[in-house]
Amino acid sequence: MRIAFLGTPEFALPSLKALIDRGDTLRVFTQPDRPVGRKAILTPPPVKVLAGQYGIPVSQFEKIRSAQGCEALEAFRPDLMVTAAFGQLLSAKNLAIPRLGTINVHGSLLPKYRGASPIQSAIIAGDAETGVTTMMTDIGMDTGDILLKAATPIGPDETYEELSERLAALGAELLLKTLERLEAGTLARIPQDPDEATVCHMLTREDGHIDCTKPAKSVHDLVRGTNPWPCAFALLDGQPIKIFETRRTEEAFSDAPGTLRERGGRLYLICADGALEIVSLQASGKKRMDAGTFLRGCPLDGKTVC
Repeated sequence: MRIAFLGTPEFALPSLKALIDRGDTLRVFTQPDRPVGRKAILTPPPVKVLAGQYGIPVSQFEKIRSAQGCEALEAFRPDLMVTAAFGQLLSAKNLAIPRLGTINVHGSLLPKYRGASPIQSAIIAGDAETGVTTMMTDIGMDTGDILLKAATPIGPDETYEELSERLAALGAELLLKTLERLEAGTLARIPQDPDEATVCHMLTREDGHIDCTKPAKSVHDLVRGTNPWPCAFALLDGQPIKIFETRRTEEAFSDAPGTLRERGGRLYLICADGALEIVSLQASGKKRMDAGTFLRGCPLDGKTVC
């Protein structure tokens, strides 16, 4: 098949590689190169890098819905479009181009967590299970018919980065199964139940702000769900301190929520119903450190964060 693949970040890589290994005729459509890091180095999207390694033509558009984007898609004459974490909404004109439609690989068990942050949202909510869904894309936000699903448990300490890597691989496997059924004419379409739908927004840095008046598990889930980005943080003496990793603990303290306590070379954050151990953190302008190393240079016992 002639497949136009629309994707951008690491999550899309296994799906693109699966199509490469299938031997389909491919063209990649992705977002423009972006400045990355403090030095704002112009960096290509991961999908562009992988495509380049296999000599696959790449087109980059700020808006694939633009006249130029539509023209580029039409010129390729795809039988099918496949999207995976592309990061842009498609127009009706985009969707009318491939004769077999557009299949999306989405990182949740739809209709739950439609939107831009399904993997992070599942962890932050404390869900025990998530998965991937292949769906037929329409002009709504992840509202198209469901094709196939694959579920997987979420580990109690699993981070967004770790879960995203697992779901990306699972999504690639599900995409191959979906294409096999499509080609065999056995692919069923199941309309989503809008009454069961939930929507998740694109996360901002402020979404990582820790609320210590919440239970320790909720704070732990926020830390996991925002690692590595946007990263959980609290304000210490008015300055943000990033918290990358926490651990549930049985250590007991009588302090108010938001209090930091040191015990046995370990650092604890008091939450609404108990303590949470801080394993690694980073002060503003400093490097990320494990808590023990951090405390040797900056004692925190008795200080409070908000």
